[in-house]
Amino acid sequence: MIIGVLNQKGGVGKTTLSVNIAAQLAKDGSRVLLIDADPQGSSLDWSAARTEPGPVVVVGLPKETIHREIKPLGRDYDHVIIDGPPRVTALARSAIMASDLVLIPVQPSPYDIWAADEVVKLVEEAQIYKPDLKAVFAINRKISNTAIGRDVREALSSYNLPCLDSTLTQRVVFAEAAASGLAVHEVDAESPAAHEVAALVEEIKGVLA
Repeated sequence: MIIGVLNQKGGVGKTTLSVNIAAQLAKDGSRVLLIDADPQGSSLDWSAARTEPGPVVVVGLPKETIHREIKPLGRDYDHVIIDGPPRVTALARSAIMASDLVLIPVQPSPYDIWAADEVVKLVEEAQIYKPDLKAVFAINRKISNTAIGRDVREALSSYNLPCLDSTLTQRVVFAEAAASGLAVHEVDAESPAAHEVAALVEEIKGVLA
């Protein structure tokens, strides 16, 4: 499967989701390719921060031809994750067209909900040419013990896309892991963050089943 992680708003945690989803799939025994399609190269930076070989292969491809190049690139892998660009561009359109599933991370903020409109429109455009393309929202950086997560889920219901039940909570371990080029399960496999990522990945598999 090919999962594109995209939202035109910066700072929503695209790279955090991309690297942890990729690493979790690898932990489950899959061969995983992570494509860094963001010109800022955050996933490449994550990979470079490791002191030992990582669980996934990371390549940079911030080009508008991802949808044409992804088949030969991903031939030897079970799953491909695309860490998408932060703006609505031809590059974002190419990443969407390359994907089987577009995962749209949204923080519990009205700004994120408003910003999601642009990527939803791109997905709807792509579905004209690729009717089997799926897309879902994923709530990221939810604040524990608040109603904000519920409120953002209600606000997202105005879009014609489902929202995953699984969410990622705002936790320091995500930043700590990233600084060392690790996934959260590599820091602590029994941590709440690791369990949240595992649940998210299982739900994603269900969407694509």
